[in-house]
Amino acid sequence: MYCHRHDLGLILFDDHLIAKSDPKFKNPFWQKLLIPKVLRESGLKIKSVCHLDTDVIINPFSPNIFDGHDETKVGLISQMKRMPYDRQEVLRRVAFLRNRYLSSTYPLDSILFASIEQLFEFSSLEPQNDYACTGVFIFSPEHHSDVITNFFNEFDDTVVTPDSGGEELHFNYLIQSKNLDEWLDYRFQAIWIYEVAWKYSFLYDEANRKNLDLVKKCIEASLFSSYFLHFAGPWHESQFWKQVLLFDDPETTERFKDFAEYMQMPVTGMPKGSIKPKEIS
Repeated sequence: MYCHRHDLGLILFDDHLIAKSDPKFKNPFWQKLLIPKVLRESGLKIKSVCHLDTDVIINPFSPNIFDGHDETKVGLISQMKRMPYDRQEVLRRVAFLRNRYLSSTYPLDSILFASIEQLFEFSSLEPQNDYACTGVFIFSPEHHSDVITNFFNEFDDTVVTPDSGGEELHFNYLIQSKNLDEWLDYRFQAIWIYEVAWKYSFLYDEANRKNLDLVKKCIEASLFSSYFLHFAGPWHESQFWKQVLLFDDPETTERFKDFAEYMQMPVTGMPKGSIKPKEIS
């Protein structure tokens, strides 16, 4: 729906982009770094690409993420800065609620609270200014294929990362150290674990987690204030995207469409007189 509305192409990768026997094969998350090369060599005429992890739900009536983007830059969304919450406070809520409701062994003090500097130092990389979640980012096959592919080939499966071998920390280092970074609105990748800990802490209760109608209402409420919602992470609160097919419901889709159209309507601020709700019988 989003692609159709903005006249965008859609490509799905559903297999490895490198053979498991290849000495450069590592955690499959790294394979997103091979997409620029694959697309450039495909012969398709593609100006820019927005990579999306599969656990991202999009409000189909959101703005076009490519509008205003500099195609020579890599568009990133910070999970450290320019957020609508105090990051340390929301992380304390995540840790406390996981410990209280999901597992008593979940630590109340862990790498979850690491600073930007600590994260880069974990992998012996020079600290950068910010840290993006790489579930959503924009790149250009023409401008970025070589630099990203060459970086991918620098590492094998012995690479040390704070997230069990994922690419996120190293990709952040590459893009920022090369001054290729362009920072996008947080609403293009609102993080669900922050949303649920900040706004819907009652979903940590098992009975509420099993109430998919309640979960759906919370996800819908989050998408009224954001564009893309990323269910990042392996913990229970991140698995709802597999269970709730929000926009399969025509009523929900129509409501979001009406809201998007209303948000574009000019308002005058002129008084309408006393407006009273209908009497409740």
